[in-house]
Amino acid sequence: MKSKAKAKSGHKRKAVNATRKAATAARKAATPPRKDAPLPLSPLASRARSEKSDVIAQAAGLEIPRNVENVTLTVDGGPISLTNLSKIYFPELGLTKRDLLQYYLDVSPWLLPHLQNRAMVMKRYPNGINGEFFFMKRAPSPRPDSIPICSIEHGSGNVIGFPVIQHLASLLWVVNLGCIDLNPWYARCDDVDRPDYLHFDLDPVVGASFKNVLETALIVREALDSIKIQNYAKTTGSRGIHVYVAIKRGPTQKEVWSFAKAFAKELEARQPKIITAEYRVAKRPRGHVLVDYNQNAWNRTLASVYSVRPKPAATVSTPVTWEEVERGVRIEDFTVKNVPARLQKIGDLWKPLLAEKNRVDLRAFL
Repeated sequence: MKSKAKAKSGHKRKAVNATRKAATAARKAATPPRKDAPLPLSPLASRARSEKSDVIAQAAGLEIPRNVENVTLTVDGGPISLTNLSKIYFPELGLTKRDLLQYYLDVSPWLLPHLQNRAMVMKRYPNGINGEFFFMKRAPSPRPDSIPICSIEHGSGNVIGFPVIQHLASLLWVVNLGCIDLNPWYARCDDVDRPDYLHFDLDPVVGASFKNVLETALIVREALDSIKIQNYAKTTGSRGIHVYVAIKRGPTQKEVWSFAKAFAKELEARQPKIITAEYRVAKRPRGHVLVDYNQNAWNRTLASVYSVRPKPAATVSTPVTWEEVERGVRIEDFTVKNVPARLQKIGDLWKPLLAEKNRVDLRAFL
């Protein structure tokens, strides 16, 4: 009994020490003033990388026929049937399900690398943005044989087979189910407990403006820069900004969450007039911006880069430069109508987050 108590006490001390280290790093970073093992790749990732040029060539110029209700396309990954193409998904713009699928086809060369090898939580809007929606984790059957499955055991012992968007066919299949935005896991399927991203979801509380969100994003950037953690921003396409950090796999999802919490709490302490890290909605002060650390928890997801959001203007979660944040971007600046052209012009601003090198070793802060 004594040895068990001793072991338990030791684990507790380790957890406390880890939290203290994270808090210390956060304190050093929070005053506003800016390592390298290869990232392991699964066989699916290696295959996807070798076929990337084929995907780009196949997607370029491919157009879904207009004025048809259903069509079958042969794309990378195999034939895929697209249905109910004339259904209105965005009434204010008159955009149809076909238009949504065409957008995802157009951006697929830049989008797919950010989705591959990750379980996908489906948020389905079968009747467009004004209809009812529902979440779905388990890949429905019947489905094409080409759709990869990521089986994840949950706490209850229940094993759920999530779909994986590995190629163009699987991307179009998921969108054809009514998924307007895409919500991948932070960890890859070969180790679902160890993410390769840390992030902060910046969301305005009642009374705060998007200008306040941009101001908070710059505070987060400066804090991360001060401890040499490279970071990247994107609009959420809804109301806020996501700040992401590419990390080396190693720390568990809970450890990443603990660091994010300590960091957010320290920012709240240093910038109490604008930032809150309060988890309870009713306790959040008006006019503040939430630095949401809790989205780093296991089994949580955020809308991916280049995801269309179920909003009247068909806004898109879009990577932006910090210079654009400083100048003052708007959520409405990026929609299905202009994001493909932006990608053609400037490329993928989040390509560095896919690299194996220069990922942050978060263990140094735990």
